[in-house]
Amino acid sequence: MVIKNLSRLLLTAASAVLLSGPGGATPVKEAPWLPEAAAYRLTLFLGNLAPVPWDDIETAWTEPHRGSEFSTGALEWVDRKSGIKPDGILDAMAREDRQAVFTEATRLVALRIEEELDRTLAAEEPAKARQALRTAGELYRAFEDGIAAADPEAARRIGLAWLELNSSTGSAGLLGAGAFSADRDTLEAARAVISSYLAENYLLANYAPRQTLSALPETAVFSRRTIEVPPSLPPGSDIFDQDPLPLLVLNFEEQGIDETDLPLVAYGDMLFDSPQIFGNPARNLGIACSTCHNRSDVNQRLFIPGASHQPGAIDVDGAFFNPIFNDRRDDPIDIPSLRGLRFTGPYGRDGRFASLRDFSRNVIVNEFGGAEPTPLMLDALVGYMLEFDFLPNSKLNADGTLSEANPDAAHRGEAIFNRPFAGLGDRSCASCHVPDANFLDRQAHDIGSVSPAYSGARAGALDTPSLLGTAYTAPYFHDGSLSTLAAVVEWFDETKSLGLSETERTELTAYLETVGSADEPYEKFDAENTAFRLTFAELATFASTLDTLLPRRDAEHILLLTDTVAADLAADASTMSNLTARPEVYALAERLAAVGDAVRDDDWGAAEASWTAFKTEADAIEERAF
Repeated sequence: MVIKNLSRLLLTAASAVLLSGPGGATPVKEAPWLPEAAAYRLTLFLGNLAPVPWDDIETAWTEPHRGSEFSTGALEWVDRKSGIKPDGILDAMAREDRQAVFTEATRLVALRIEEELDRTLAAEEPAKARQALRTAGELYRAFEDGIAAADPEAARRIGLAWLELNSSTGSAGLLGAGAFSADRDTLEAARAVISSYLAENYLLANYAPRQTLSALPETAVFSRRTIEVPPSLPPGSDIFDQDPLPLLVLNFEEQGIDETDLPLVAYGDMLFDSPQIFGNPARNLGIACSTCHNRSDVNQRLFIPGASHQPGAIDVDGAFFNPIFNDRRDDPIDIPSLRGLRFTGPYGRDGRFASLRDFSRNVIVNEFGGAEPTPLMLDALVGYMLEFDFLPNSKLNADGTLSEANPDAAHRGEAIFNRPFAGLGDRSCASCHVPDANFLDRQAHDIGSVSPAYSGARAGALDTPSLLGTAYTAPYFHDGSLSTLAAVVEWFDETKSLGLSETERTELTAYLETVGSADEPYEKFDAENTAFRLTFAELATFASTLDTLLPRRDAEHILLLTDTVAADLAADASTMSNLTARPEVYALAERLAAVGDAVRDDDWGAAEASWTAFKTEADAIEERAF
């Protein structure tokens, strides 16, 4: 039940040391991208999908990317800020020529870097020189990870050149004091380092054909060396937790049972938050089950260009996460809530999996390309998820009927909900959303919301979703096509000819909003109950399963835990408001990593000693820091 991304926004050098190992998969927020650099990175990402989403590539160049700080698209931005004409990109996109788009986009970014470096050297005022240089450096980010992966020595030389440029532009000083002139010789020499590398690798008339589009320098591509560029998400992506944070309701906690007394459940809790169970790129990007299903609910802000058509949706069987599982259909679905999971089988939007165990294995192995999970991993993950409960709603009686205290409009809506309609085959809404069965019938129905895949094909039947908690899970339907519950009522009224009056629509909506509400939907934080304190307690709970795993000498599952939790602890330390306690949490992360190191060395005595020290230090931190 860890808050997966809330506490992972900043990493310090101390945490980076820990994260460089097997557990090093933590998403970090990026600095803003300039429009043309953003469009280039989006082109690389989208161009590697199959089939290539050409409309999205065109949008990447003609409109601001999602979350952009700029109000114009890349082509308009270049037209306003540059003398470079991007006609080649437009022509290549019109021809849907992937290699040509890559060529033109790469040259455009490199030319823009050169253009801004020209302006840096030509500027007569230090402030203008620094502005042009800053722009050139921000554009260089588009190539930076490719150069670092392929040619670390060149990356170091170029990095030093940028530093020399920044220190040589001169300064007007402050009120006449501290002024100094630009160092022309140093500027020109440093600029030559960058320009010569761009000319050799990114300013070519033709590039070697790319099976995979990337920012790798041309010399590296020609070398035919195997080079691993760390996976990255394109500009506009968002895999961080939503705010406010959903309240997690667990069955065992409601019964007063501590999770540390349930080692299998606690281990499953850790797995739910661990990118380590997935394959790349999800693993290296820090994507876990909890990324989409944050605290058992829906992450309504999650968005990945090319894999999401809107926030809160994802195409898990596309080309990005596991190419071998690619169904070559652009069919992202609205992320479903996992609340009350033990009541909602069968599983999957169309109910194709009878068991949660089979569904979980499919997610790990097929959707996200992970290794085959062990029986213990599946037992633990399923055991944890079966503890997810619905949000408490005091407006409902135990049998799902509305309590007397609700407004009259909601009660009239309840009567409409239970009324048979000819357009529903003389059935009512309650026939599928059965109130005394958590508003479920555990069946799949074709209500006409899925278009046939081809002429003559049967349309899709979808699993009946619960209505509990739906006030917080908009948008609605499998594709998120309806933004409000009122829109859902309108859709059924129109497509099923229910014949509702405007008043009845309003009353039925009021009923659905009441059923879908909750007494306390979000986590409440204050000076005592901070986000970090919650996260720290959860990570300590995960680690508590070592009390069970160490005596069993279960190296495989111990290492999965230590790699995951040590990395999370190190990342979480960077968000602490208690700066004095930060070094202690970093040291605690190192202590847990030492458990893993000892297990790898088959030194079980050292592992036990490090684990004992971890528990002692964790208790001390809990007492002092909180």
